[in-house]
Amino acid sequence: MVQTNLSIKIDESDKKKFEIFCSETGMSVSVAINIFIKAVLRENKLPFEVKTDPFYSESNIKHLKKIVSDMNTGKIKFEEREKIIEDEDE
Repeated sequence: MVQTNLSIKIDESDKKKFEIFCSETGMSVSVAINIFIKAVLRENKLPFEVKTDPFYSESNIKHLKKIVSDMNTGKIKFEEREKIIEDEDE
């Protein structure tokens, strides 16, 4: 089996934490990444669920920006914000 290198960009703090995790579990970063890749190839999917947070949806962000704009222009009084939140939760 021919080996090759894989170069990725990662947050420095995350890298250090991951190196510590790998060390504590008795494996190298290379072994951990290879385990991940083998799992993806074997299962033909990521070995964990990837989903979006609906809070950050385009429609919700647009809605929130409108509320902030309405508050800034006086269309909604700051004191009324709790009522708006309660109404939306129902």
